[in-house]
Amino acid sequence: MAGENNNQAVRSYQKQFKELLQAVYKRQAYFSEFFGGGLEALDGVTNNKTAFSIKTSDIPVVVGTAYNKDANVGFGTGTGKSTRFGDRKEIIYTDTDVPYDWEWTFHEGIDRHTVNNDFAATIADRSDLQAQAKVQLFDNKGGLFISKVADKTIELAEITNDAVLKLFNDLSTEYVNMEAIGTKMAWVKPALYNAIVDHPITTTAKHSGANIDTNGLLTFKGFVIKEVPEVKFQSEELAYTSIVGVGKQFTGINTARTIESEDFDGVAFQGAGKAGEFILPANKKAVLKVKLTGGTGE
Repeated sequence: MAGENNNQAVRSYQKQFKELLQAVYKRQAYFSEFFGGGLEALDGVTNNKTAFSIKTSDIPVVVGTAYNKDANVGFGTGTGKSTRFGDRKEIIYTDTDVPYDWEWTFHEGIDRHTVNNDFAATIADRSDLQAQAKVQLFDNKGGLFISKVADKTIELAEITNDAVLKLFNDLSTEYVNMEAIGTKMAWVKPALYNAIVDHPITTTAKHSGANIDTNGLLTFKGFVIKEVPEVKFQSEELAYTSIVGVGKQFTGINTARTIESEDFDGVAFQGAGKAGEFILPANKKAVLKVKLTGGTGE
């Protein structure tokens, strides 16, 4: 990043801040896999309501039972008014606007007389720290979003070997029955993570779908398991499960700048933006959450 404002009253850092946000998100966001592994970030945003638009179609696929070979279908008396392929379904896509749901800001001051550091280095440091802080905010919002859109809640009375095994057998059955396609993932609290790691099917012969040797990732009953801090979950929640990449998290950066201050000899470092999360209604059925009913869930 450049140093002083080079005699400019305002210097923009939108592009740099966008790149920092995306880089930090990939490293530090616990729920990034739910949102496809990345944060969609735009700089220089002018639309203050709509983040983007998508085209969706809720028309189911029509599968014909058989090719109709009747003499008067497509031929004979049916010429020009019938078809042997069955009824034709018109495909129409609908434009859906995806709005921003919440906002973020930061406002700091850098005084040349008191900063006690290189000015350019300070801007770079503060940009990185602000990016980290905002990504943690995105992650907290992401966890709340997953909790809200979960299609079903599965209750667990206690964290024991038998209960944990039954839980994941039930979860596996849910995804098989919904014919979900893709990688199944479970974001779990430390207590449940430790129970899985210490479970007999994980620690002994590593059978029954348990594996802790694949690039250091633990898989259990077909789920990739990710340990997540307790504070990322809502009250009494123990885990979220989903197919990877069913949602989208995004932010629009209205500004990220330094501006000369009238109140001190230096610059104000300011930023503001809007953000949100989105999931297609049809994909919500692939999102489940687990609640611990026999304890506090912390």
